[in-house]
Amino acid sequence: MAKRDRRGDDAAGEHLDDLGEGFDDAVDDDAPVSRGGGTATKARPRTGSGGGRATKTKERPRRSGIFGWIGRFFREVVAELRKVIWPNRKELRNYTVVVVVFVAAVLTIVGLLDFGFAKAVLFVFGD
Repeated sequence: MAKRDRRGDDAAGEHLDDLGEGFDDAVDDDAPVSRGGGTATKARPRTGSGGGRATKTKERPRRSGIFGWIGRFFREVVAELRKVIWPNRKELRNYTVVVVVFVAAVLTIVGLLDFGFAKAVLFVFGD
């Protein structure tokens, strides 16, 4: 049977009873929880002595000047482009159709409003 509500509310406890015994087994109350902000999750065991991200053992000498900045910029661009999830051909076609239909709809709405306002201005101020 599922556990009763801690406040003694029988209605909530009966609701938990209706969920079945598997519901109580799915919740691990004894698991350590990380409270570092955000969503609480199970704490991961720490590995290594540093506890942080692994660092590269071989560091490049820092270049200064404009060529160093340009080189770093292009390395960072390539690193970011590797993270991108590129759409396949079918998704690209679907996205293109959605954009074209949306632009056509907005173009129609703006065109009709422009036409309506032009007629209203001519009606008010005359020809």
